[in-house]
Amino acid sequence: MFLLYKYDIFWAFLIISSVIPILAFLISAVLAPISKGPEKLSSYESGIEPMGDAWLQFRIRYYMFALVFVVFDVETVFLYPWAMSFDVLGVSVFIEAFIFMLILIVGSVYAWRKGALEWS
Repeated sequence: MFLLYKYDIFWAFLIISSVIPILAFLISAVLAPISKGPEKLSSYESGIEPMGDAWLQFRIRYYMFALVFVVFDVETVFLYPWAMSFDVLGVSVFIEAFIFMLILIVGSVYAWRKGALEWS
């Protein structure tokens, strides 16, 4: 038989953490002033009158470089707990981590060949 009373704290936390953002959005929607004039719709540039269009296109290379960095940075975070408990986990986890590292190396070689790691 399942003991559902052990999950009361979890459900209370889930409900409260769901209700608070919903209430915050509802309260801000009700209390926020709704006035869209030309000043409100203009882009803000540190108090200086804006020059030109606010919508500038950036090169995709900046985003690719940032994406590759974030992916490999997050993967390093996954490797740290494994390295701390290496002696306890055994050979099967070593093989899994080796496959994981192999996938990372293949991904970095792919990104390097595609030129995603070159800034210019």
